[in-house]
Amino acid sequence: MSALQIRPATRADLPALVDWNAAMARETEGKTLDRAVLARGVAAVFDEPRRGFYLVAERAGAAVGGLLVTYEWSDWRCGDFWWIQSVYVEPAARRGGVFRALYAEVERRARAAGAAGLRLYVETENRRAQATYEGLGMARCHYFMYERSPLG
Repeated sequence: MSALQIRPATRADLPALVDWNAAMARETEGKTLDRAVLARGVAAVFDEPRRGFYLVAERAGAAVGGLLVTYEWSDWRCGDFWWIQSVYVEPAARRGGVFRALYAEVERRARAAGAAGLRLYVETENRRAQATYEGLGMARCHYFMYERSPLG
């Protein structure tokens, strides 16, 4: 198996990022996303870097997965938490170290930037993902998440 390369996403990756987000929503929540809205949402990250950035994992020159990092200011820590979101790995590449390599790159960048820490959401029933995150040194926190969406 060839080595993984992790790189910043570019606008040329937009179709793959849209496809991966749509697939992730179907797989994890059974949701069908509006692809036009999704494409605008992905493009908006490239339009406004303050929103975050995408990373892409490649193996043998083919994109096999990616994720989004966004920022949340913490007044308690006077620093940004980096949120790992929109994680997707192509089914054929799963259990091959793709997420681990992406995570290592996020952690490296976060340390270099002086981030307060890393956070992510995980489905309550996704035990495999939870074990992966714990194996990377992440710990479950004591907060529940609430949402009101859409507003209007």
